[in-house]
Amino acid sequence: MTFLEITDLLNSQFSSDFQTNTQNLQPYLTIPANQLANVCQFLRDDDRLFFDLLSCVTGIDNGVEANTMEVIYNLTSIPYAHDLMLKVIVPRNTNSSKLPSVPSISHIWRTADWHERETFDLVGIQFENHPDLRRILLPTDWEGHPLRTDYTEQEQYHGIKTK
Repeated sequence: MTFLEITDLLNSQFSSDFQTNTQNLQPYLTIPANQLANVCQFLRDDDRLFFDLLSCVTGIDNGVEANTMEVIYNLTSIPYAHDLMLKVIVPRNTNSSKLPSVPSISHIWRTADWHERETFDLVGIQFENHPDLRRILLPTDWEGHPLRTDYTEQEQYHGIKTK
């Protein structure tokens, strides 16, 4: 199934007009965060699509000027040999202590568990209803999220110079 066929199927299933970008080497579909779990459930369970593999979840901070962050999902249907990239764009929440948030999809693909934890740890995006959202690469008492564009490294960590 081609990217446009998958997009048409999703648009008809969800009565939406999801944004598409076919200019890149790998086209992608941008969907609202509040529809992420339902779309992913459909992509996995529908016999015409059967996206049985979530290979990657990536978080991107677009910076203070853009005031947005992105979560990118790379899906594969092994039996049908087709791929799909999904993108969710959320506000960055620069003026509050609350982190940006998207729904967890770890109940759909178990591999999302660690991918979402890594994105939370390094980029600072919350995953609602994640079963165990805690740091996975950095110590639990580490301050901040190092892949955010406004991250400032601590001078010291437990008496050890970091710079």
